[in-house]
Amino acid sequence: MAHLGSRRRRALALPVGLALTASLGFLPTSAATAAPVDETSPAAVSTSGEKLSYVVNVKRGYGVAKSVKKAISKAGGTVVYAYDQIGVIVVHSQNPDFAETIRKTRGVESAGATRTAPLESAGDTAIEAEQPLSAQEAEEAAAKAEDGQDPLEPLQWDLPAIKADQAHKKTLGSSRVTVAVIDTGVDDTHPDLAPNFDRKASVSCVGGVPNTADGAWRPGPDESDHGTHVAGTIAAAKNDYGITGVAPGVKVSGIKVSQPDGFFYTEAVVCGFVWAAEHGVDVTNNSYYTDPWLFNCKNDEDQKALVEAVSRAARYAERKGAVNVAAAGNSRMDLAADELTDTTSPNDTTPTERIINPRECLDIPTQIPGVVTVSALGAKDLKASYSNYGNGVIDISAPGGDRTQYQPPEAPATNGLILSTLPGGGFGYKAGTSMASPHVAGVAALIKSKHPYATPGIVKTLLSLQADDKACTNPYDINADGTVDAVCEGSTFKNGFYGSGIVDALDAVRW
Repeated sequence: MAHLGSRRRRALALPVGLALTASLGFLPTSAATAAPVDETSPAAVSTSGEKLSYVVNVKRGYGVAKSVKKAISKAGGTVVYAYDQIGVIVVHSQNPDFAETIRKTRGVESAGATRTAPLESAGDTAIEAEQPLSAQEAEEAAAKAEDGQDPLEPLQWDLPAIKADQAHKKTLGSSRVTVAVIDTGVDDTHPDLAPNFDRKASVSCVGGVPNTADGAWRPGPDESDHGTHVAGTIAAAKNDYGITGVAPGVKVSGIKVSQPDGFFYTEAVVCGFVWAAEHGVDVTNNSYYTDPWLFNCKNDEDQKALVEAVSRAARYAERKGAVNVAAAGNSRMDLAADELTDTTSPNDTTPTERIINPRECLDIPTQIPGVVTVSALGAKDLKASYSNYGNGVIDISAPGGDRTQYQPPEAPATNGLILSTLPGGGFGYKAGTSMASPHVAGVAALIKSKHPYATPGIVKTLLSLQADDKACTNPYDINADGTVDAVCEGSTFKNGFYGSGIVDALDAVRW
């Protein structure tokens, strides 16, 4: 299979080594509550195709969803779960004409397959590689730790880069604020995460159905550690153990939306946003793109439906009070260009090359209106070599790590990467816009802690106003080979590399 974990998530794969501590096992889950499943279909409807998952987006109005559900059954579909709050219905069907048929139904605004691989396809297990923290590094860091620092904090160059170390002298954030990590799952038993974990706001949304079984939000033993790493950056406790999060006094929850094979499909992402909306979440972090399309084009009926479903869910979360923060992506692309070449979609079957218009084809959820889009920085405060960019697309920037900006001994970072938590009580390094986004989510949580009644709009405005201005870096030759790697457009106050600037944790707690 062409799909690889390092290609599809927002972190970059690094050399694999032995983990510092072993991962915990995945607790058994119970069957999730869902609509009854009837595998039979009317005789006149074809069931010769492969079983696929669909989203059907219906118009608002009394009785509309009910009538559409009847039409779904007649078209050979089975309702798996209905998010009536936003008019999105998750359906399974083996009728190859299901989408075309249901789109003709009164009350249906759009409908499309959420994948190109059949539901029965297990796929390959995708494990994201990391560079584990060595025992020697841990000992040396602990020896350098100053009073008030956690033992591994000297290795976290990213905290002073956004003045989080200074912010912590004023406040660690409020335990009444929760940041949801919509990702591959979070190991809440990790000693740095357990003190701040919000179990009530945690769930597995794999398959598009909320599963509240104890531990369902954790990654399995062969699944990615990505979400646990992200969670540590946001809210690892200040407890004389391990690392320190950007907002070490706030709560963090795990909303698992990736399958065991590493795919983030639309039905799970929709479930994740809706769950966050209805469980008091203040900030969501989204360090992924929604599979199988790197960009979802609105002139394609299937992809148009995916954009609409995720957009409805993200808007619903914001209406309920959540600030949605997302990683910009690691493809070195100018998302404000007139056209781009996508060679990776669909990534769950056979990708084909296509030329797309970034204004009509969106990377979701990061390009959904209202979502805070984050680019990544290296240790020299320059755009990371891999980070996507784009004037009018990037909202703000934060440390994501970059080996090309690590030049010992003058570099502030041990290896140019971001250190955070790993399942089983361990720690390791990663790089990517996946690592940048949780820094912004953490600062948003500090703002919400300082201003508990602030709306998402106010929090986003403060994020922008408080960011440290960063002018364009031109010429941008990040690897010093004499070739310009990207061109930054815009002003000192707002541009395609850094958005409104570098996120500022200190201003977040003193404004």
